[in-house]
Amino acid sequence: MQVMLSAGFIILTVGIYLLCRYLYFRYNHPLINIVLLSAAVIIAILVVGKQDYAAYTPAKDVMTFLLGPATVALAVPLYRNRHLLKQYGIAIFTGVGLGTLVSMASVLFITQIGGLSREIIVSIIPKSSTVPFAVEVAALAGGNPALAVAFVVATGTFGSVIGLSLLSRFKIYNPVARGLAMGTVSHGQGTAMALLEGEQQGAMAGVAMALAGIFTSVLAPVLIALFVG
Repeated sequence: MQVMLSAGFIILTVGIYLLCRYLYFRYNHPLINIVLLSAAVIIAILVVGKQDYAAYTPAKDVMTFLLGPATVALAVPLYRNRHLLKQYGIAIFTGVGLGTLVSMASVLFITQIGGLSREIIVSIIPKSSTVPFAVEVAALAGGNPALAVAFVVATGTFGSVIGLSLLSRFKIYNPVARGLAMGTVSHGQGTAMALLEGEQQGAMAGVAMALAGIFTSVLAPVLIALFVG
């Protein structure tokens, strides 16, 4: 029974994803974000159907297991566009490093002005890195890993919704710049949206996502020690 239920949830999730993906390409509106809209529809179905999240968990575990292979698959567009690494290597490294630093510094500034607790501040700082990096940084610095995951997901969702539109509003159309911006600020979700826009954007977003995680791991403990204590 559980196997059939999980299979049904997987089919339902894939179907909703494909529908949302179609709507995104059909109307090309930032609010029709594939991840956000898919999640909202699935949550609504679970609530209306009075299904506990625990019933959906086995299906979720199967699908999230595929995140590993999907992440590795980002190497394919990167390999095809490896010439960009040679052409813009210094700019990529510098841009992602500064972007990561500004992201964490702005969090420090806003949260300290707001008088938030040390635990919350430490949990928010690594928000622009992927979950594995953020969880470890937060845990080692005395933050709350669960909060760190929540802030990472919220950041990725928000960035994936408005990121590309915001870049267009500021007339930033270079595919390398767009990809780097999305990967640096919105990690996996931003990279997925960048890849939908183009292969070069997706490749650069993948590079930025990896570099942002490394920079966060190196810089976050230093900033926490200096400004949070």
